[in-house]
Amino acid sequence: MNISTIQIHTTKAQIGMTTTAGRQSIQQPPASVDIWQPKADMTIQTKAGLMTIDQSQAWADMDRKHIFQRTREMAAEGMRKALEGTGRRAAEGRELADPYKGRNAIVAQAARHSTRNYETEPGLIPSHGSVKLNYEPAVLTIDVQVRPVENNTRANKPIIHYQPGDVNIQLKQYASIEFQVVNKTI
Repeated sequence: MNISTIQIHTTKAQIGMTTTAGRQSIQQPPASVDIWQPKADMTIQTKAGLMTIDQSQAWADMDRKHIFQRTREMAAEGMRKALEGTGRRAAEGRELADPYKGRNAIVAQAARHSTRNYETEPGLIPSHGSVKLNYEPAVLTIDVQVRPVENNTRANKPIIHYQPGDVNIQLKQYASIEFQVVNKTI
């Protein structure tokens, strides 16, 4: 027996694609740096310290006095001694003028003048605290005027080059259907 059958052959459609890749390049130029720092203004003023030492009392205690001080002291001592001498001579004159006291005035005066009394003190050792010290400390004044930084730095924009990609699509093969009748014997 002969049976007819239909055979169907299909071919799928094929699409072909060609692509060209896109390109991108980015360059970043360095920043334009312009920084400037002006010098600060600084002034320094000093007033020197002052130390005064007064040792005139110590020298006077050691009997090494300044000539002006010694002159004043000697003048005062001379004035005192002159007044004492004037008073003593006046008293001795009255003593000699009054012979009725019953004693020999000339002998008594000679005896008084024959003995002398000297007062001495240990010298060459100044008294405690006789050197006077005074100190005024130094004064230091510092004035600084700071100048701000001048920053004129500019950032440069990036350089971007872009070339877009391309896609081409084409049909490589068309779809097709084939029908065939085949007789088969069974």
